[in-house]
Amino acid sequence: MSRRRPSDGVSDGLSLDLFGAEPAAPARREAPRARAEPSSPAPAAASPEFTIPPLTAAPEPHEFPGSSAASAVGISTLTTTAREVLEGAFMPLWVRGEVSDFKKHRNGHWYFSLRDESAQVRCVVWARDQRNIPAAPDDGTQVSALGQVTVYVARGDLQLTVKAMEAAGDGLWRKALELARQSLERDGLLASERKRRLPRFPRRVAVVTSPSGAALHDIISVARRRWPAVELVIVPAKVQGEGAPEEICAALEMVGRWKDADVVIVGRGGGAREDLWAFNDERVARAVASCPIPTISAVGHEVDFTLCDLVADLRAATPSAAAEAAVPVHADTVAKVRRLSVELRGAIGRRIAFGEEERRRVARSLARGGERLLERRNARARQLAGRLNALSPLATLARGYAVARSEDGSRTLSSVEDFSEGGSFSLLVRDGSVDATVSRVKPGGTDNGPAQVDGPETVDGLVR
Repeated sequence: MSRRRPSDGVSDGLSLDLFGAEPAAPARREAPRARAEPSSPAPAAASPEFTIPPLTAAPEPHEFPGSSAASAVGISTLTTTAREVLEGAFMPLWVRGEVSDFKKHRNGHWYFSLRDESAQVRCVVWARDQRNIPAAPDDGTQVSALGQVTVYVARGDLQLTVKAMEAAGDGLWRKALELARQSLERDGLLASERKRRLPRFPRRVAVVTSPSGAALHDIISVARRRWPAVELVIVPAKVQGEGAPEEICAALEMVGRWKDADVVIVGRGGGAREDLWAFNDERVARAVASCPIPTISAVGHEVDFTLCDLVADLRAATPSAAAEAAVPVHADTVAKVRRLSVELRGAIGRRIAFGEEERRRVARSLARGGERLLERRNARARQLAGRLNALSPLATLARGYAVARSEDGSRTLSSVEDFSEGGSFSLLVRDGSVDATVSRVKPGGTDNGPAQVDGPETVDGLVR
């Protein structure tokens, strides 16, 4: 076991460590050995009495650090050496215990203890290592933790630096999934009304997946078989392991900025829970939900379900099913177009025949309505004509009356004051006019009778 030499120890020039042992060869890792004590004459003999040397004594030649007051080591050297010994003696190992006193520091690190019935050990998870743990454990959770046994030099405490953690069953995975799901639900990303319809005939399909995965081969094979003319654009991204969530988010953002795809398929083939966990990352789910292009999530097999499936516009059981949902069958579409064409021609013919029959019916109705309207108008006209005829002066003339008018015909002479003896006037009768001369004028109301003229008798301008 190779260890650094303490900075405040006493060296005798032989590269001895704090414990006086030779450094082990790099190829071997051995547990630390205590400094050999002088052998006793008999195994059963008592140990010699230990005496404390005086503080002023000078170190003896070849004396080991800490073997006397003169060669005493510093506390930092002690704890640092203890850390190096423990880290060298213990490989990273899994330990099992119950979580207690869990605290999340503002710098992101987790501090807690693991305990059993009779002991406990302090643990720390650095922020950089938390990506390997699905969720923070709760107090009282039984977990198995992979960590390195070490010493916290500042306090001299035994400590386990945890790199990975698993709860009994799938507790931490289930907790992480539920917390992310609740966060998405609070923001309305799981609501069914926000789901968009997929285009029926996409020209271009973007596929976010690993370029070396079997899922991509299945999508290409199915899409080419169903619609050879469709264009597939592969946007490569890691789909498992460290950095996969970041690459998937970056690929979806790139497709969104491009805005020239009609639908996006994001997914991968089947695998273990840990392999599919990138699609349960809340960042990936939000990237799928915010993509401006309709999305299809196709992660794993039919039994697998991820957060991406919940927020995508459509969840496909497999990558092949995603290609089937995105791309129609060309032959089926052609057959349907032909069938619709026949149905359309038949519908147009029926519509034309119905329109012609309707036109004839409307024409007959208009003709009958026009005749009835004309009859009503004629009857009304005859009624008005009769009334006008009754009021017409010509009808009066036809009954034997005449109208006296001035000689030039410009005015009607309706009063005796309009006549003068010897004056001339014209009498309008039923079938012509008569020129007349006034011989005498008699005002009305006298016993002498009407005015006398050469010609017919006149009364108030009317001549009988």
